[in-house]
Amino acid sequence: MGDVVQGRQTAAYDGELVVFLIGMRVNSVFKVREWLPVAKAMGPMLRELMKDKDSGLLGFRTLPTWRGVTLIQYWESVEKLQAFAGDNGRTHRPAWVEYFRNSYKGGAVGIWHETYVVPAGNIETIYGNMPLFGLGRVKGVEAVGGHTDTAAQRLHQTE
Repeated sequence: MGDVVQGRQTAAYDGELVVFLIGMRVNSVFKVREWLPVAKAMGPMLRELMKDKDSGLLGFRTLPTWRGVTLIQYWESVEKLQAFAGDNGRTHRPAWVEYFRNSYKGGAVGIWHETYVVPAGNIETIYGNMPLFGLGRVKGVEAVGGHTDTAAQRLHQTE
């Protein structure tokens, strides 16, 4: 995870942000042939996106669970997220088609996502004695103080 950054920090990011949660859940543990290809599909997508600095993916965090995985992804725009998802020449679209062709009908594995578009000025973060984490890991951090001392100030709710 890295070195602890001492003191109170806030993410050094104040533009629009898209938070994209995506995951899979294994519904039938013993139907490995149906869920394993779905589980293996995310790695190549993430590698492709991280190599392409213009893809719009700013960073991500993986949260494994007993029956699946959730990824928290930070994107610079919903347009770039949708462009990646719909591009037949990229890794997502073929994986999506493969899921519906081979895994969806059996119900052994489920997939889901949620997309949150956060307008500029509506992001508030705080990290106290933490390694770089979340949005702070994506765009770096700055010390809290002055015009960023309180949550209301970080949300630009005070003057």
